Amino acid sequence: MGTTLFEKIWDKHVVKTIPQGPSILYIDKHFIHEVTSPQAFSGIEKRGLKVYRPKQVVATADHNVPTINQHLPIKDALSRIQVQQLKDNCEKHDIELYGLGHPYQGIVHVIGPELGITQPGMTIVCGDSHTSTHGAFGSIAFGIGTSEVEMVFATQCLLQTKPKLLRFNIEGELNKGVVSKDIILYIISKITAAGGTGYFVEFAGSVIRNLSMEARMTICNMSIEMGARGGMIAPDETTFNYIKGRQFAPQGEEWERKLGEWKELKTDEDAVFDKEIDIDAADIQPMITYGTNPGLGIAINALIPATESIADEGERKNLVQALEYMGLHGGQTLLGTPVQHVFIGSCTNSRIEDLRLVAEVIKGKKKNANVQVMIVPGSQQVVAQVYAEGLDKIFIEAGFEIRQAGCSACLGMNEDKIPAGDYCVSTSNRNFEGRQGAGARTLLVSPLTAAAAAITGVITDVREIL
Repeated sequence: MGTTLFEKIWDKHVVKTIPQGPSILYIDKHFIHEVTSPQAFSGIEKRGLKVYRPKQVVATADHNVPTINQHLPIKDALSRIQVQQLKDNCEKHDIELYGLGHPYQGIVHVIGPELGITQPGMTIVCGDSHTSTHGAFGSIAFGIGTSEVEMVFATQCLLQTKPKLLRFNIEGELNKGVVSKDIILYIISKITAAGGTGYFVEFAGSVIRNLSMEARMTICNMSIEMGARGGMIAPDETTFNYIKGRQFAPQGEEWERKLGEWKELKTDEDAVFDKEIDIDAADIQPMITYGTNPGLGIAINALIPATESIADEGERKNLVQALEYMGLHGGQTLLGTPVQHVFIGSCTNSRIEDLRLVAEVIKGKKKNANVQVMIVPGSQQVVAQVYAEGLDKIFIEAGFEIRQAGCSACLGMNEDKIPAGDYCVSTSNRNFEGRQGAGARTLLVSPLTAAAAAITGVITDVREIL
């Protein structure tokens, strides 16, 4: 019997399997940021240890950083302390840091791929759940807790229980106005925010093979939002062409050697998954969430489910609570609902391809006067590309605000918060209560749908504009 992509990488990285217990898994690359690393550094120092393999650790500041005036001291005391601690810890332990002011600084899951650090066949971890993004390159990538960050610092290994395996086969042609964010929101809406619990997911099929690397990263990024441990896509020529020539990609003979290895990283035809789900691309429409978890999503032109149609009492109660928080009701259409904020950014949709999509929709148009729009590129390299390609002129002429790189309004840990009661159409990955600020109401969408809302001032089917 054949083996899956996941099994091929997992088996090569198992140092030891504990009988009736977890495996000791070797970790190739460890990304860190300012929020989940301070306690881990303190932990190893209290035990008299140093970081075991500092050259396999890469650090950046992203979660708490301001996205305006990054050259000035950080105003928020906690954020300032955490960013400074990261700098001090990296200096002490000889870890590469791309801090504020560095040309490589940015969201951790944006800079890894764009610098060529993320490569097929790797095991990759970070103290951040959306580490699953890196799985788009054919790697086993997942988020870990602070105690696990400490374990990797000390040993370059991690105790892990092998997950079950789930594959989505997505075939057919995508509808007009449908992009990768819609694909993953559709999947999560069908299997719920807990439907992938206990699984590591592989995304396959003609639709996936035809996607760009940036689109694939969006899908793997949100695999965690279905409860999965992570998501991955088999590497192919699209992957190899993306990596080649990047800053830390293999060069010369090493490139040819690695390429030969990477081409073997694919699921065998006779491999068996614990579960497989087939999806027809024709069924996917532009998507939007209406509730307080990413599984509560519908097609942009559909109606919010009526609460009385939910058979399970617990689910019905949760839906009632979510709709109450969102100021919505069952049976309602979201089309035409006024919005006050549009956020285009996050590790899900802040890459140059995402911003190009937005620019195509808004070129020659002005934003609605009642909407505040933030464009937050995912890295300093994306910022540079925005200006090099002249996208900045399109955004500024439309009345959009371009900010500096960081996690920004994806989460309420920095200055970019959404006011209570306001609606924010967001390209980020989570819509939990208070995620973007206390009382903020988040509607998750693709960059295309976000651009449409920015121009019209209301939730709009982007197909009316395209």
